[in-house]
Amino acid sequence: MRRVALFGPPATGKSTLARWLSAELDQPHTDLDDILFTPEGALPLDEFRRQAAQITCTDGWVVEGNFSKLADVVWHRADTLIWLDFPLPLILYRITRRSLRQLAGREDSAQARRLTWSSAFFARRSLLHTAIRKYRANRPRYARQVAETANLGVDVVRLRSPREVDRWKSSGQWRSMR
Repeated sequence: MRRVALFGPPATGKSTLARWLSAELDQPHTDLDDILFTPEGALPLDEFRRQAAQITCTDGWVVEGNFSKLADVVWHRADTLIWLDFPLPLILYRITRRSLRQLAGREDSAQARRLTWSSAFFARRSLLHTAIRKYRANRPRYARQVAETANLGVDVVRLRSPREVDRWKSSGQWRSMR
């Protein structure tokens, strides 16, 4: 396992697992959000795709992000695709907990600095509302795209809970992949 694409809904631990894999595999880690969101705003799609493709044309990498629209330049170039597919109630709990920490000033990030009570919980496009909407809309599409990616010979690991992530990590299965 040298080229890893990792995706899943918000608050599933993508960054934590990606950083861990990056260290264990001694491969560079990239969060696609860091590419997409610049101080000037979001990159145009063609530039975002170009920069993602530039990262994934190398021999080794760990790329995280919830961007299935980049499947051809990220997922299909991976040797392993990891899908963090946690249940919606757990995701909502984790988003709420993280948002409360950020609003209380106990967690600093670019997202935390932009977060308000309304954008977290009450607005029509709040984090919670968006998570529910995207979870329902994206899961069937993800299942199709993951199957297409597997048909290209990419190993797929689907982890459905934090406990499964911990078991997978401690089992060492990731060492024997490819």
